[in-house]
Amino acid sequence: MSVYFLAQIKIIDDSQYQKYLDKCDEIFSNYKGKYLAVDPRPEIMEGEWNYSRSVLIEFTDKLEFDKWYNSEGYQEILKFRLAGAECDSILITGK
Repeated sequence: MSVYFLAQIKIIDDSQYQKYLDKCDEIFSNYKGKYLAVDPRPEIMEGEWNYSRSVLIEFTDKLEFDKWYNSEGYQEILKFRLAGAECDSILITGK
């Protein structure tokens, strides 16, 4: 069953966040995930949106997500994303 990683990101330090961006695609390419959307200006339908971008990634199943998210390579760069941005992230299970 597919899972979807949704990250709402508010960039607070461009240089730290750029260190994350410099490596994330290289690491991500080793896993069975697919970027579905990376949007700096989504259309707000309800409520407020106080972020710099939204990212939606699909994985074939939770195991593949766990392999990526918990990998040594991703954990090495995650610190740059967390230092450079305030992030609200969730994992959604598909049907």
